[in-house]
Amino acid sequence: MAIINKIREKSGVAVTVVAISLILFMVGGDLMGPNSFLAGSNNQSVGEIAGKDINIKDFQSRVDVFRQNYEAQTGRSLGENELASLRDQAWNQFIVDIAYKKEFDDLGLTVTDQELVDMVQGNHLSPSIQQAFADPTTGQFDKNAVINYLKNLKTLPIEQQRAWASFEDNLKEERLRTKYENLIRLSTYTPKAQAEREYMAQTTKATVNYLYVPYFSVVDTTIKVTDAQLESYLSEHRDEYKGSDTRSIEYITFPVQPAKDDSAALYSEIKNLARGLATAENDSAFASMNSDINLPTYMSMANMSDQLKEAIKTFVPGGVFGPYREENTYFIYKYGGTKKDSVSTARASHILIRAENQSDSAKAAAKTKAEGILAQIRAGANFEALAATTSADPGSAQRGGDLGYFQNNGAMVKPFEEAVFSMSSPGLVNRLVESQFGYHIIKVTDPRSNTLYRLATIGKTIAPSQSTRDEAYRKADEFVNNVKNKEEFNKEVAKNKELVMATANRIPETATNVNAIQNGREIVRWAFNENTKLNSVSPVFETEDQYVVAILTGKSDADKVKVDDFRDELTTKVRNQIKAEQITAKLKGATGDLEAIAKKYGAGALVESATDITLATGFLTSAGFDPIALGKAFGLKPGSKSDVFTGENGVFIMELVSKTEAPQIADYTQYKTQLTQSLEGRTPYLVNEAIRDNAKIKDRRAKFF
Repeated sequence: MAIINKIREKSGVAVTVVAISLILFMVGGDLMGPNSFLAGSNNQSVGEIAGKDINIKDFQSRVDVFRQNYEAQTGRSLGENELASLRDQAWNQFIVDIAYKKEFDDLGLTVTDQELVDMVQGNHLSPSIQQAFADPTTGQFDKNAVINYLKNLKTLPIEQQRAWASFEDNLKEERLRTKYENLIRLSTYTPKAQAEREYMAQTTKATVNYLYVPYFSVVDTTIKVTDAQLESYLSEHRDEYKGSDTRSIEYITFPVQPAKDDSAALYSEIKNLARGLATAENDSAFASMNSDINLPTYMSMANMSDQLKEAIKTFVPGGVFGPYREENTYFIYKYGGTKKDSVSTARASHILIRAENQSDSAKAAAKTKAEGILAQIRAGANFEALAATTSADPGSAQRGGDLGYFQNNGAMVKPFEEAVFSMSSPGLVNRLVESQFGYHIIKVTDPRSNTLYRLATIGKTIAPSQSTRDEAYRKADEFVNNVKNKEEFNKEVAKNKELVMATANRIPETATNVNAIQNGREIVRWAFNENTKLNSVSPVFETEDQYVVAILTGKSDADKVKVDDFRDELTTKVRNQIKAEQITAKLKGATGDLEAIAKKYGAGALVESATDITLATGFLTSAGFDPIALGKAFGLKPGSKSDVFTGENGVFIMELVSKTEAPQIADYTQYKTQLTQSLEGRTPYLVNEAIRDNAKIKDRRAKFF
C-alpha cells in the first residue's frame, strides 16, 4: 500500500501503556546493552561522520521517529529485522545530513518552497507522489487526491501530520541528490583523443601466434612459500589489501528436528481436523482458521503441487482427502467441484534454438537447425531426448523440455502463448514458433483448460515438541561442557560422526547472519566481544531451528593488516611469482620458432593462434582475456616475436603475424558517446563512494545493537 494511502487510512495512533511496554520490550536490548547509555557506559558514540560524533541518544531518537512513522503506516509493531532496517535508514540519514549536505551547500544547491509545491501538486510531480496517490484499482495517478489530502491535512491526527512532514523532507532530499548527481553527470567530458583510442582498440585487428605456459602447469606442491615471502609481498602491495574488522569461526549445529513422536502427534491432530472439515458448514473458513499455510480456495493446475495434480484426478465432490505429506507439512483437502475461469491453463514442453541479437545469416542458420529438429520429431524421434541435447533453454532442457503448467496471462512471450493456447488437444505444434529469443519447437502435453478446482485446504507443519528441543539443547550443552579449547573441540567433533564442522570466514561486525544461519546476531556479538579470545569456545546459541556452538579461529583489524588476513590470496600470488621465475628461466634464450621453443621446454607449453582479435575484446583460447599479452602483441611489428614475459595467468612469448590498422575516420562521436554514457551510468555510484570516503565514516553501531 502506498505511503500516503496508509497515512490517509489512519485516524490516529493511540499512545498507551501497552504500546510503550511493547516498544521498551523490543528495544530494551538496545537501551540496556553493554554499551548503552542507560547502562552507564562512557562510550556514547555510535559513529563518526566527517569528524562529527553521532551520539547514541540522537541516533536512537531518529530511529524512534522512523519507527513511529512505520507503525503509523502499517498499523502494527515492527519485528527485529525491520527494526535493523530502520537503524540503517537512520544511519544513512545522518550521512546525508552531514556529508552530503556539505557538498550541497558548497554548490549552493537548494529546493525552494515553490519547487516543493511543484513536486507535490504542480507540473513536475515527484515519482514518489505519483506512486503514493495512484488509484489502487487502476494504478492511475489522481492529482485531485493530493489536493484534497492537503486541504484536510490540519484536521488529521498529529502523528499523520508529522508523517507527511517527514515525507516532504524526503522529497526534498531526493531532489537535492538528483540535482547533485545530474550536475556531476553533465560535467563529464570525453576528449577526442580518448574517443580515438577507443575506436582504435575496437577496430584495429591482429592475428597472432603465441606460446603460453600457464601457472597451473606447475604443480602447487612443488613450490614452497615462506611467511617471509608473504610478508614481503604484502609490504610491497599494501595499497591492494585493505584491512577490515572481521572474525572467523568454526561451528557445529545441533538441529531441532521433529521426532517420530512429533510426527505421530501431528498426524493424529490432522485426522481430527479432517473430521471437522468434513462437517463444517463453512469449510473454507474452518480451513483458514486451522491451517498453518493459507492457500486459495480456487486453484488451477498451474497453482497446484505435483502431488496434488495427480491426486485431484481421484477426488469426488464433497469428499475429504488426505493427509498428503510434502516435506514437513501434511495437507488435507475438501473437494467442492469445479467452475470455469476467465484465464486458461496449459502445460507444454519446448526446444529452443536461440537467434536473439544475431546477424541475418546467423538467424537463418538457427532456423535451418530448428527445422531439421522439427523434421526429426515428425519422423518419430524422441522429443525429450532432443530437448535434453539441443535446447538452448537449460532450465527446461534438463527436464526434457518440460515447462510445467502456465496460464495465458502473459507468463510466456506472446507468440509462444498463442501457439500453445491455440491447441485443443495434446501433441506437437506442427510449425516453428519464432519469438524474440529464437525458434521454438513446441509439444503441448496438457491442452488449455479454464477449469478451477474448489479446495478447502488445511496444511499443518510438523513442529518439534518442547521435549525434542530440550533433547537437542542437552546434546549441545553436553558438548560445550566437554571442550575448553580448539584441540578438545576438534577431538569431540571427530568422536561423534553426527557432528559436522562448518567454517565462516571474515564475518563483519555488522553481520546478522552467519552463513545459512538466520538471526545469528548473538554469535557475531560474541565473536567481537573484547573478552572473547582466539580459540575460545562459545556458549550454546539458540536459533530458530538449531543450537549452535562456535570457536573463534581468527581476527582481523582494519588498522593492522596481517598476512593471516589474506593468507590464501597472498600465497597464490607469491606462488605464481615463483612459478613465473622458474618458467621464464627455462624459456630464456630459447631460439627457433614457437613450436621448437615449446618442444624444448617440454610438458605444459602450449602453442596457439588467435585471428582478428582486438585490444578491446581480444580473447586467447587457453589464456582467456589477458590484457598484458594483448598489449605486447599489438606493440610488435608483423613477423616479430616478443621476449619472454609474465602475463595474468602464465608466461608468454607473443608473435604478431599480421595487423590490420583501423581506417581513419573524421567523426569519433559514436565512440565519444559510448565512453561518456558509460561514465555517466556509473556517476551515482562513484559520487556516493567519493563522498563516503571523504567523510571518513566510522560506524560503531554494532557495539550497541
